[in-house]
Amino acid sequence: MMNVAIVDGDVSYPPSSGKRLRTLNLMLRLAGRCRITYIARCHGGREDVKRAETFLGDHGITTRIVDHPLPRKKGAAFYARLAANLLSPLPYSVASHDCQQLRQAVQEHEAKGRTDLWQFEWTPFLNMLRRPERARRVLTAHNVDSLIWQRYHETERNALKRWYIHGQWRKFERYERRMFAEADCVVTVSEADAALARGRFGAERVEIVDNGVDSAYFGSVDGLKQLDRVLFLGALDWRPNLDAIQILLDDIFPAVRAQAPTARLSIVGRSPPEWLRRRVAALDNVDLYADVADVRPYLGDCGVMAVPLRIGGGSRLKILEALASGLPVVSTRVGAEGLHLENGRDLTVVERTEDMAAALVECIRAPLEARRMAEQGRRLVRERYDWDVLADKLEAVWERVANAPLSPVL
Repeated sequence: MMNVAIVDGDVSYPPSSGKRLRTLNLMLRLAGRCRITYIARCHGGREDVKRAETFLGDHGITTRIVDHPLPRKKGAAFYARLAANLLSPLPYSVASHDCQQLRQAVQEHEAKGRTDLWQFEWTPFLNMLRRPERARRVLTAHNVDSLIWQRYHETERNALKRWYIHGQWRKFERYERRMFAEADCVVTVSEADAALARGRFGAERVEIVDNGVDSAYFGSVDGLKQLDRVLFLGALDWRPNLDAIQILLDDIFPAVRAQAPTARLSIVGRSPPEWLRRRVAALDNVDLYADVADVRPYLGDCGVMAVPLRIGGGSRLKILEALASGLPVVSTRVGAEGLHLENGRDLTVVERTEDMAAALVECIRAPLEARRMAEQGRRLVRERYDWDVLADKLEAVWERVANAPLSPVL
């Protein structure tokens, strides 16, 4: 059996984000075929470490989890770090996520000399090995970070913030170009990201393993199905989602209510900021469900999912979860990019957020047509995006990389 080490800066259990879901589901399916050692950073304290170690250990995965909180993103110290980063060649998120404890854990495992292949779940972790010339390294690009920063720049209205974001965007471009060249293989989650890695960054060794869904788990969804209830689902501590929420609350949902007065909005996600809690509390037609253990009841109770993203990369697991549940989806082009779904057949895609309200109202008024599209999307998701299918693809990538000559360190 192949010995694989997976290095992760955000421990994948509990699976409360799209990135965690991907890492965990693929890892669980491959644990019976390979000897997997999972080396990860946990931000939540010792109890979270114990829960993750127990769950992963019960599934045959050897763990080494270090407890190391992230720097706080507020207060004078945060802004001082942002200012100091102006003098650094590294993007702020790369510099601020450096973790000596995680680096030490990686190097201690490396010293054992029994690893056939390393997989790194974020670009900055690629340089943690002491002797990278002796290792075969797969880099998982859950997103192309420079694309996200480019979109931050394109949508930011504040001149000072826009100037700072422009610098971060350019730093990430330089950084990703170097890291993509160093990896033996870059695994992207979509054909669009693969084309970007090859075309913009010159990466020569790129494979595609899509994001996925447990189609059987979400196929069991049942609920009251309130046709005029709109769902927003996503991590509420991720800036692109918060940008989408603001547009939804400011413009889209009021326009929906103007045409469908009984409509309600359910916002479901982890770690909502205090401003969002306060705002929802002041609205009588919007409900916030924070840090829920199971999203399926909300998928079952709603009539349509809204994905009003302007900023993003990779692909959206929440769209796959909705379609696997038979829930119609209305998304922006950015929200649906990276997925082999067709507008008008599997879901409704709009170019601009300004067009989303009309599309949501159409789903509310014509639920049979919306459900027909969702059922077609469900069939495609089962065939292409089930985690079992994708685990086979990733295992094939591992075998090709493990049996290929080592790449030179640039």
